[in-house]
Amino acid sequence: PREVYNDYAGRRRGIIRALTEEADTFFAQADPNKDNLCLYGYPDGSWAVDMPPPEVPTEVPEPALGINFARDGMQRKDWLGLAAIHSDAWLMSLAFYKGARLDMNERNELFALVNKLPTVYEVVSGRVPLPASAKPAAAPVAPPMVEDAEEDEYEDGDGDPCPACGKLYSTNEFWIACDFCDAWYCGRCAKMTEQKAQKVENWKCPGCSSGA
Repeated sequence: PREVYNDYAGRRRGIIRALTEEADTFFAQADPNKDNLCLYGYPDGSWAVDMPPPEVPTEVPEPALGINFARDGMQRKDWLGLAAIHSDAWLMSLAFYKGARLDMNERNELFALVNKLPTVYEVVSGRVPLPASAKPAAAPVAPPMVEDAEEDEYEDGDGDPCPACGKLYSTNEFWIACDFCDAWYCGRCAKMTEQKAQKVENWKCPGCSSGA
């Protein structure tokens, strides 16, 4: 389940970047004058606009075809929302495909993990804050404070809530990212301080620890 979840989370992270902080680049690449194009997210958190593979049937589920054709026919915000919904459908289909060989308990674990994350549409539409994992993060042991030393700082309430307690990010508290699933935890639930974190090479969150 963890391998499938990590694949899902990485692809989701890349797509969110494409539809939020890198939306201008995505908009330019999704040229309606080109052939049918798809928005791909990759497990390493990167993304690309590309043509689908020529094989029929495809080896794995593919993203929505021709997302570029609707670009100039609707408001940009609505078009990005449409791309987000289609991306959510693709991510879930991939998770079902890759999880088909899991047993019932493993599937329950997989989709419990998936359901902890807001959908791409929820993030793109602004229903939930842009997750810290979608932004270039600071060092893994540092709280999700800045994208770059000279860029905008994170503010109270930014990012996904702590998976353990549901608390939103606060600039007055230490937070730490799991090096295995990229989820951010408040220091209290992680039982971690900044001083302790500096001595830990790879921190594993409670969820990853219990599923190891």
